[in-house]
Amino acid sequence: MTKGVRVLVADSNGLIAVDKPAGTLSHPNVKSDQGKGLLNLPYDSEKQAYIKPGRENGDVQPIYLLNRLDSATSGILLLSASSRTRKAVMEVFENRKVTKIYKALVFGITKIKGRGMIWKDRLRVVQSGKSVRADTGSGKSAETELVSARSIPGSPIASLLELKPITGRTHQLRVQCAKRRLPIVGDRTYGNFQKNKLIARTKGIKRLCLHSSETSLEYVLDGNLFRFRAVSDIPF
Repeated sequence: MTKGVRVLVADSNGLIAVDKPAGTLSHPNVKSDQGKGLLNLPYDSEKQAYIKPGRENGDVQPIYLLNRLDSATSGILLLSASSRTRKAVMEVFENRKVTKIYKALVFGITKIKGRGMIWKDRLRVVQSGKSVRADTGSGKSAETELVSARSIPGSPIASLLELKPITGRTHQLRVQCAKRRLPIVGDRTYGNFQKNKLIARTKGIKRLCLHSSETSLEYVLDGNLFRFRAVSDIPF
């Protein structure tokens, strides 16, 4: 594994949760990205797996990558060394039965009305070369539950949000926070650039403060139900 990546939990079926630091790629995109990905291994984009050499000549062991995070986002990623477990878990992802919780440090304060608040928007993704940007107003439906919000004492005014995405659109949480005047601290694309500079100078926070803190799911393998849950501490 690359520097800073650590295993959080693994089950008997080969399902593994690891903690990815900010700045590490989920997988290399081009040859120049080698060494910047989650594992110090070659990546096969067709198999969506890192390839581990076996003990015998020509033998290889795929380590499948089951989900992804932006390079700037830290937190939980799932891997599997078993193709059967991979298939079972990917069915859960496809059916949107995976629960993910993110923690976001944002500028501003918000209140929750009732038990939770659902943010509903439409997001359109525009790609120009290697650059990707999402905008609201048109495109696919994007929904996120604001689970909790806690104000953070000090200046500038900030809050720690707990967010549960219902859909999984590109840059969904970053764009939805920014739209509600709650830009994520350290967001260089959708954030408040002046406040980012201030908090970098006064508190040394220079990263995107978005972290995948919990992932839980149930999957069926050989007729048996398995429950899996991984939790990661907030690094900011």
